Amino acid sequence: MELKRQLEDRIKDMEEVSKVFDIEPFDIYFLGGAACILGGYTERATRDFDFIDLDYSAKLGKVFVQLRDFDMLEYSSTLLSPKYKERARKLDRFKFLNVYLLSIEDIIVSKIIRLEQKDIEDIDILIKNADKDLINQIIDEVLSRDDLYESKKAQFTKQLPIFKGRYHV
Repeated sequence: MELKRQLEDRIKDMEEVSKVFDIEPFDIYFLGGAACILGGYTERATRDFDFIDLDYSAKLGKVFVQLRDFDMLEYSSTLLSPKYKERARKLDRFKFLNVYLLSIEDIIVSKIIRLEQKDIEDIDILIKNADKDLINQIIDEVLSRDDLYESKKAQFTKQLPIFKGRYHV
């Protein structure tokens, strides 16, 4: 619970800096470990934030620095469905910024490309509360993207049989 509060405090700092610099409210979509903690999906210790680059203005740098450790992921190199926003959950505790967490299923699919030990540990936990039919739908949506780097799609396709075999998806 302490870690979740620390992550929330960093986002609250983002809100305060946005207000001070008169920056209009904006959307931010978190995935990865921080999203899992903020959403109550898992409790694995992480202090870094992963979020999707929505073509943010450079002036938001002073806002994002409040997260301290973050990765801004470009959409064309990230294994996401074009419909991830439709499934994302808005965190209502933040009143100025529009903070969203990707669905459990979207997070799982985003982790398939690596399947490193920490990804497998996360998926082992997340899969218990996931809709496997939705996971398959998201996989199909990712595979149908024509704006995804081919090298990423190839690695994703290579990992799919391992993922599907392990999790019976």
